Amino acid sequence: MPETPFAPPAWVRAVLAVAGGLLVWLTFPDHGIHLAAVPGVALVGLALWGVRARVGFGLGMLAGWATFLPTLHWSGIFVGAMPWVALSTVQALYVAVMGAVLAAVQRPLLARGRVVLAALALPVLWVLQELVRGTVPFGGFPWARLAFGQADSPLARWAWLGGAPLVSLVVALLAVPLVLLVVRRTLRAALLVPVAVALGLTGLLLPVHAEAPEGSTPARIGMVQGNVPRAGLDFNAERRQVLDNHVTGTEELGRSGERLDLVVWPENSSDIDPLRNPDAAAQVQRALDAVDVPVVVGAILDEPSPEVSNASLLYEPGRDAPTARYVKQHPVPFAEYVPYRDFFRLFSDKVDLVRVGFAKGPGPQAFPVEGSAGGFSVVPTICFEVAYDGLMREAVHHAEDGGLPSVLLVQTNNATFGYTAESTQQLAISRIRAIEHGRPVAHVSTVGVSAVIAPDGSVAQPTELFTAAQVVGTFDARTGLTPSDRLGPWVEIGSALALVLLVVAGRLRGRRADKVDTSPKTKLESSARA
Repeated sequence: MPETPFAPPAWVRAVLAVAGGLLVWLTFPDHGIHLAAVPGVALVGLALWGVRARVGFGLGMLAGWATFLPTLHWSGIFVGAMPWVALSTVQALYVAVMGAVLAAVQRPLLARGRVVLAALALPVLWVLQELVRGTVPFGGFPWARLAFGQADSPLARWAWLGGAPLVSLVVALLAVPLVLLVVRRTLRAALLVPVAVALGLTGLLLPVHAEAPEGSTPARIGMVQGNVPRAGLDFNAERRQVLDNHVTGTEELGRSGERLDLVVWPENSSDIDPLRNPDAAAQVQRALDAVDVPVVVGAILDEPSPEVSNASLLYEPGRDAPTARYVKQHPVPFAEYVPYRDFFRLFSDKVDLVRVGFAKGPGPQAFPVEGSAGGFSVVPTICFEVAYDGLMREAVHHAEDGGLPSVLLVQTNNATFGYTAESTQQLAISRIRAIEHGRPVAHVSTVGVSAVIAPDGSVAQPTELFTAAQVVGTFDARTGLTPSDRLGPWVEIGSALALVLLVVAGRLRGRRADKVDTSPKTKLESSARA
């Protein structure tokens, strides 16, 4: 079949962009159609093929809206449409900029006949887009990355080698043959599709195992999902009730006769400061007495004034005060503190719901626990922190330096997002982290979903939303670092270098491409100039 140019009209490109974004959305829980990501990325790539930068920006915006508006719908469930649309629009802007940069990189490559290199610019820029989106501003918001829709996919195993960025890169690379098949329509391009699929599935050969390796320490951990009186922003209007619920759940664990080494509570399980409030301290002591093992409590501390701290506290039997603490290092902007409050109040008075800002913690911690089968440590992270690559990597390195086999602990509170997919989306992120760092994860929420996650990302004993529950699991605490831990952000660095090489290749002389394929006078570009 002869090669033919690909230059669809403007409305077709717009449809492709929106359809691609919607397919990416469908990969995330609660839909979980993970394979939709590959054609989704391919459709976005086809929409952007051969356009000018400003047109690429507009099409990228459409693709971004189509992805983020439905994916992040939970962000406005109790605060209204304005914050939800604003957050989705900001996230879509990164895809829009990616579209503009992709167009600027691709056009000189296409003009020189380097079609394959032009197609490879798509996965390179997708990874860099996710990097920037998860970094700036205010520390970024790395939610809804391609990798986080692959927890049930064979591609998730690539996280062991290169973390979430490599999973995203592999997904986008698999889209490249589909793009080439459409734009070139040749047998050679068609043959690339099964080759790419085979290469993607080689991730199944990576040594990702749920079975406990030699040298691991079995840790019996009980997770308490206490539930809250009501869903919504006022979930903690009865703060003592939330605390009592977690004490009651711990007492039930004590009566169950289960052998336990540790009990963990979620974020916000005690919004009453147990270091300053005698009643709250007495309730924590009740829980300790009930199980006679250490308890990790998620608490809000009234320090350092005038700020507060979102903290994880390790209490041990026979001790009056916590023996270790972790303070959340990455408070969520507009939820736990409000930057430039006066400016953002012009758009929504909801910013004043955050009356007191949260302080940033000094660094990672690993809580040592003397279990019945030997010593181990738990490495706490709080809520959205699980989505940040560098923070999680630093925490694992810190635990490894401590010398004890470790379990990752993700404490979260999903009460403010109601019966939405936010909780299952977050659980999917924890599953990717388990593979990436080769460790089990205790994922515990005030309202669900809580679950036991094995180092291969598989899930056991998931709880229901807004239901009090206790989960007991054996977590094989492990030592050692995965290649992803050792190599760090190699995928992003490699992608940045690849982008430089693609720009250089676009300036090198080569054969002229088909004029129709690279002409700026497509209907979409003509309308943009008009």
